[in-house]
Amino acid sequence: MDATALDDLRQEVAALAARLTALEAEAAPAAPGAPAAPAPAPGDAQAPGPGPGLDPETFWALHGLQARLADHPSTTDGAVMLVGSVRLPGGGGDVVWQQGFGAEGLLAAEWSAHAATLAALGHPVRLELLRQILAGRHTTADLATLDDLGTTGQLHHHLRQLVATGWVRQSGRGSYEVPATRVVPLLAVIAGAER
Repeated sequence: MDATALDDLRQEVAALAARLTALEAEAAPAAPGAPAAPAPAPGDAQAPGPGPGLDPETFWALHGLQARLADHPSTTDGAVMLVGSVRLPGGGGDVVWQQGFGAEGLLAAEWSAHAATLAALGHPVRLELLRQILAGRHTTADLATLDDLGTTGQLHHHLRQLVATGWVRQSGRGSYEVPATRVVPLLAVIAGAER
């Protein structure tokens, strides 16, 4: 098995583990006082700052994260999480994902190592390609029919950039997909770009 196939397998196992965790959490009885409804949309509520006194209905995810910070030495200075449960349009299936990072490790990391991955998202054509692929257009033939994506050569150039940085992978000859392990992080970047 080559390194790419092994990496893909690891990502799929991680995605399955995250999905299993989410399913187990759904099956578990709700804790007394746990919110029954999801959090409001971003922008509906703003946190006044860290600490107690935040509305548990609005900030249920934050309260859950804070309750677990002491459980691991890497989170004593705080943590950041990417969490999502997404039903992709066009029969793309469901993606559930959870990934946590200790704040200390994130702040100490070499951020420049992520420049190419983030730069790949900095072109409007690439963002539109990602949106279209998530919406169910997977083949270069389908993508080439879209207006404003340029020539076939330009389309392939942008797809190569997305593949090289891991936002997209080939799922067959002339067919592309956003790996399940990148769906929620991608949507989190888009949500984080909202002003």
